[in-house]
Amino acid sequence: MSTNVVVRPVRTTDAEALGRVHAACWHETYDQLVSKAALENLSPRRMAELWNHWASLGDEYNQFAALVEGEIVGFVGSGPARDEDAPRERELYYIYLLQQYQGTGIGQQLFDAACGDRPGYLWVPKQNARAHSFYRRNGMVADGAERMETLLGEEICEVRFVR
Repeated sequence: MSTNVVVRPVRTTDAEALGRVHAACWHETYDQLVSKAALENLSPRRMAELWNHWASLGDEYNQFAALVEGEIVGFVGSGPARDEDAPRERELYYIYLLQQYQGTGIGQQLFDAACGDRPGYLWVPKQNARAHSFYRRNGMVADGAERMETLLGEEICEVRFVR
């Protein structure tokens, strides 16, 4: 991609922009997995409030934003494992990139910033084949674990990938 891409740590001043991008990414990613009614309850303002909290987390959390021409287009976060039976010490919590920037290498830059080549794991919707391919390219494998997770009040099946 020939545009100017910067991947940098998330700042507290990013909360509003991150909320907008987060809401847009969820609409793009989950429109096939949850009902339209559930997605309609998702507001950029609510997501920005979450980001106000996330941006203030400690140093053990790696959170980065990707900017194109100065505008946030994606983000990633990893940190200590949250599962009692975690297969690794680090977990990739989320990685989202606006659809128009997928396939440009920015997602890889975000993944590398948060995870590097360290061992880790993540949960991803079972039906998200594009994400599965991305994680496999990064040395992660589905380990057979599945769970039901509530997303916007609806249940989705997630599978675990481990490296």
